[in-house]
Amino acid sequence: MRAKIAASVAAAGLLAGCGTASGQAPQASAKALTVAGVRPPDPGGEIGTASSEFADTAELSAWSKLSDTEGDLNRITKLDVNGTAKNALYLEPKTSTWFDAFRGPFVYQELAGDIVMHVRVKVEGKKKSQPERKFSLGGVMLRVPQSNAKPNWVSVTTGTGDAAKRVEAKSTLNGSSKPKEVAVKEGWMELVLARAGGVVAALYKEEGGTWKVGQRWVRDDLPTVLQWGITGYTDWDSYGALKKDAAKANAKAVKGLPDLRMTVDYARFLRPATPDGADLMTVPDDVLVKLLTPAGA
Repeated sequence: MRAKIAASVAAAGLLAGCGTASGQAPQASAKALTVAGVRPPDPGGEIGTASSEFADTAELSAWSKLSDTEGDLNRITKLDVNGTAKNALYLEPKTSTWFDAFRGPFVYQELAGDIVMHVRVKVEGKKKSQPERKFSLGGVMLRVPQSNAKPNWVSVTTGTGDAAKRVEAKSTLNGSSKPKEVAVKEGWMELVLARAGGVVAALYKEEGGTWKVGQRWVRDDLPTVLQWGITGYTDWDSYGALKKDAAKANAKAVKGLPDLRMTVDYARFLRPATPDGADLMTVPDDVLVKLLTPAGA
């Protein structure tokens, strides 16, 4: 099913002029976009069939584990759907990380074209409301398949970064990560990671709050087909001397003090309705929010 979705969505995306075939960043529109002039992403179509509400244990079979598909180490202690947490996906990672060329847990679907991935997540420590180990974060990620030698991926996560109660937006280009953290309230968090043409954007919303733009990047290097999924990692300090050697760290099951529990309420996929010629790197935040967040969310 995943391969079928990726192939058919790729064709649909190219016919619709989604902007990913040419690899070029969108050109600036002659007329500035306004909130009234754009609409939210479309929730239906074949891309919508990849969405999960996590109400049935069988839904887990639609998601692949990176450790299974690309021969990586299994860095997940516990992963289930509608088991540990009712009507939710639950993920508990071992000591792990996603940074530069370091690899961590990742469960994903392979999808094509311009996509908005929208999740509602809660990240906690094992004993406290927030993880106590640095860089214990969970959320969503897109990744170039089979890119271990030259890592290319983007993520937006929440939890403990340099400090507790953070959202981190991070783009990794050819193995070099550039993260940005912002302070947030603890509790449930909605996250959006979206690709529209040659631009990728990360957005977040605290419980009861409003959508905010975390970061946007020009990523016209990304191929049409990407891995879109869920990640959680924890306990960077336990890497010790391995912090300087990603290759050795990726080949070793690092023993440490993992401290992250992540609950995912849902994972929904939508298609952005980007106007022709729009430059999403320069549109105002309120316009980007309407374009890339679901109606009513």
